[in-house]
Amino acid sequence: MSKLITKVESRWTEVGGLLMHARVSVNPVGAELPSVVLVHGLGVSSRYMVPLAEHLGRTISVYAPDLPGFGKSAGAARALNIDELADALAAWMQAMNLDQSVLLGNSFGSQIVVALALRHPQCIARAVLVAPTMDPRAPTVIRQIMRLLRDAPREPLSLLPLAIRDYLTTGLRRGFQTLRYAIEDRIEDRLPHVHVPTLVVGGARDPVVPRGWVEEVARLLPHGRAVLIPRAAHAVNYNSPQELAHVVRMFMDERLTPVASVEKQETSEDLRRIEVR
Repeated sequence: MSKLITKVESRWTEVGGLLMHARVSVNPVGAELPSVVLVHGLGVSSRYMVPLAEHLGRTISVYAPDLPGFGKSAGAARALNIDELADALAAWMQAMNLDQSVLLGNSFGSQIVVALALRHPQCIARAVLVAPTMDPRAPTVIRQIMRLLRDAPREPLSLLPLAIRDYLTTGLRRGFQTLRYAIEDRIEDRLPHVHVPTLVVGGARDPVVPRGWVEEVARLLPHGRAVLIPRAAHAVNYNSPQELAHVVRMFMDERLTPVASVEKQETSEDLRRIEVR
């Protein structure tokens, strides 16, 4: 396993008067591909991105920031909405000299990646949306929380204390307001305007982002492709980091394109055919 992973270290950067924290891969070997920026989900921090960063970081420069108000990063007194978080992420990328990177977001992080692609296109070369929220068929706080509760027992047990610690750091007020922003965001209206190559990754056991929504997201994107990872639940970057890293590498060097393109007329059966095994 030691040959497959690399270490990550903490780095601090001042952005707009606030100190932002990030976890960064150390000494990737032969890193010729663009850098990858990992964007965490709602209420948590980049800590649960570490397993993916360790696998990707062997050959790719990987950056996993804590968004303002989350994890170890300072934040404004009020919760930032999606566009404001995307602007803060773009400012952090500029401070880190990260242009034309691959942006990978999990869950709520995917909504921020989509907003960044529209507001700061110079920052992004490709996008990877992992279990992207919000499925419009669950448009309320209660329904989203119920889906998350169904997902919890499907995740590795080690994720629970990590998530609880991050939720406590975020705080109930900021977490709840950010959830409201996430639900109000109509990502389905933004997706047709994202013109970079985009990979949509779903977990076959994810009750938060079901297969049908993964397929719909890919269809709404002008250059969308979809992959479903068997046995993966919602936090694919944590429960299936090696499989996800493999898919991302294939996508970055174009090897995924011939087998994972989702055309407008394809059905769920077509999506099942391109599962990563």
